[in-house]
Amino acid sequence: MMFTTSSSSPSRGERALHKGQQTKQLIVDAALGLATQVGLEGLSIGAVAELTGMSKSGVFAHFGSREELQISVVREYDQRFSEEIFLPALQAPRGLPRVRALFANWMKRGAVEIRSGCIFISGAVEFDDRPGPVRDALVSLRENAISDSAQSSRVESTGKALDLAQRRYAAGYSGYLDVLDAQRSNNEAQLAMIATRQARLASAVELFKAIGGGWKDDARKGS
Repeated sequence: MMFTTSSSSPSRGERALHKGQQTKQLIVDAALGLATQVGLEGLSIGAVAELTGMSKSGVFAHFGSREELQISVVREYDQRFSEEIFLPALQAPRGLPRVRALFANWMKRGAVEIRSGCIFISGAVEFDDRPGPVRDALVSLRENAISDSAQSSRVESTGKALDLAQRRYAAGYSGYLDVLDAQRSNNEAQLAMIATRQARLASAVELFKAIGGGWKDDARKGS
């Protein structure tokens, strides 16, 4: 009897890609844990390789440079910070319950970081007395992350208001001007969120440049 391979089965290339992603995440996890103890400047390919039991060339193959490893750590920490503190709080009702949820999440995270350390705090300590692009980029990245969460909440709330306005209009309880007003508010919220995410990306780029990530301006610029 002959068996045919299902088309849904992952190919060898897909399995290799998945394994590579898992390995890269393992490295980032280890590097994040190390960075909370020694800071971003104390992070190195060699130290992470020793921590993960990999060769330096193995770690280097996934990131290409110490700077790329550093920026990956900052992005990972920023994502986890948002997922653990801001996003869960958005599930609570607006107003005081949401503020309480945000505070509770923050305190819970703070209790953990007393033992493990915090990238943003260690970064602030490292660069607080060193005005310049790295310090500015760290501050900007955090502020934009907070603003992004707020804008996401605004988009969600105005979207619900728009849906309600459309339902009320369809039922004959209100005029179409209410629908247009709700649509305008939702459009403004979405545009603001897009602008915030663009700013957040720009902050990440500036941080990458500031820590020596090798970003090069377009050679054609000014030519």
